[in-house]
Amino acid sequence: MNEMSTSEQRSVEVVKAINGLEKVVLREIHGSSVEVYFYGAHVTSWKNEHGEELLFLSSKAIFKPPKPIRGGIPICFPQFSNLGSLEAHGFARNRLWTFDDNPPPFPADATNKIFIDLILRPTKEDLKLWPHSFEYRLRITLGPRADLMLTSRIRNTSTDGKPFTFTFAYHTYFSVSDISEVRVEGLETLDYLDNCQKRERFTEQGDSITFESEVDKIYLSTPTKITIMDHEKKRTFSIRKDGLPDAVVWNPWDKKARTMADFGDDEYKHMLCVEAAAVEKPITLKPGEEWRGRQELSTVPSSSKQLDS
Repeated sequence: MNEMSTSEQRSVEVVKAINGLEKVVLREIHGSSVEVYFYGAHVTSWKNEHGEELLFLSSKAIFKPPKPIRGGIPICFPQFSNLGSLEAHGFARNRLWTFDDNPPPFPADATNKIFIDLILRPTKEDLKLWPHSFEYRLRITLGPRADLMLTSRIRNTSTDGKPFTFTFAYHTYFSVSDISEVRVEGLETLDYLDNCQKRERFTEQGDSITFESEVDKIYLSTPTKITIMDHEKKRTFSIRKDGLPDAVVWNPWDKKARTMADFGDDEYKHMLCVEAAAVEKPITLKPGEEWRGRQELSTVPSSSKQLDS
């Protein structure tokens, strides 16, 4: 174990994990925690102050490069889905990131928040796949109420004068008690692209989104706040986002689950992906320009009046 600094001894440490991969563990004084693998800058665990796991991680997840980790919060960059020339969801989620020793100033963080800064730059092999020079800086922050914030800053560092274009998603897998007892609010009446129907465009008709079969939809022009209500656990997840106009909602259901080697046949019952994303309108950066995209995750008891705040 490597302590990062004496002032942070009980809050941030680097440990050897599965298959020798290293991860960073953030611990908040009230008991909440976050675990982040350098491989993919991948958040694999987010626990509240009671030690309850809030993210879904497949029991069959493969922690062996170049396979991405199934569950947690994979980062999809520079491509969401498999519609471009790159591998599905891009390469950021299966590269080794490093500590960012010289991050640009982020918005002021309260002293009672714990955070780490990671950075990804392209290798020569990456530049052959995607010939664009970039710096991707990621700050992962754990707040005093177990709030989890991911802030991405992507800069075009090319010297050839060429812009580049990308799509993006925080592919968050939430842990739920029973998918048939869950509903999503905040996406009513919105248009969406249905990946189960060749990305045809439809308009959401329900008062809220519930689940009884495979769902793979990209909701467009979404609000900054979306909620997931888990009735059995009496828990509500709140997703707040900036710079990410779309929201992907995904559950593979039984048939697709059985085709995925790194996913248990019945695990679809206990997970739901709701992803802050920028998919419909790709982001273009000229040399020197920077894009910023943030998502903040929090939980409240379903009976709490905080839901209206």
